[in-house]
Amino acid sequence: MIWLRIIVGIALLIAGRRLFWLFVGLIGFISGIHIAPHFFPGRPEWMILAIALVAGILGALIALFLQWLAIGLAGFSAGAYIGLRLLQVWEWKTGEINWIFFLIGGILGTLLIIVLFSWALIILSSLVGAGVITEAIHAGQWVTAFFFIALFTAGVVVQSRLMKTKPS
Repeated sequence: MIWLRIIVGIALLIAGRRLFWLFVGLIGFISGIHIAPHFFPGRPEWMILAIALVAGILGALIALFLQWLAIGLAGFSAGAYIGLRLLQVWEWKTGEINWIFFLIGGILGTLLIIVLFSWALIILSSLVGAGVITEAIHAGQWVTAFFFIALFTAGVVVQSRLMKTKPS
């Protein structure tokens, strides 16, 4: 499953803003991978992947037909993921109050994506893409932090340059 996370991360780093429905679908997929094991403990990996795939497809369909709802859900999910990922990267032990960071990250992600739509998509998709890739690579804290920052920066640079070019 590591290769799948890396591919998803690269897709988010490169095309998160341009292909909004892909961003929402991949956020749904990532959320499904993280949430499904808690609701279906002990299930085989293929079942978790199937649940995540369904969540991703539903996210993409919502993005196509109910764009503003999808924007809010994607912003919340991305922000919540980033909040929890930062706890892991910085190795903060918060115990039973992880939900507070989930909620704060979700609210901040939603506000960011509503106020600054294009830049929020670039920033959130780059953060999530970098998070997904570094989560798949098991390295030390400082190496992970370095790669996270490097990947995030690369994602922002690539997507901002793509934003300036007009599709023909």
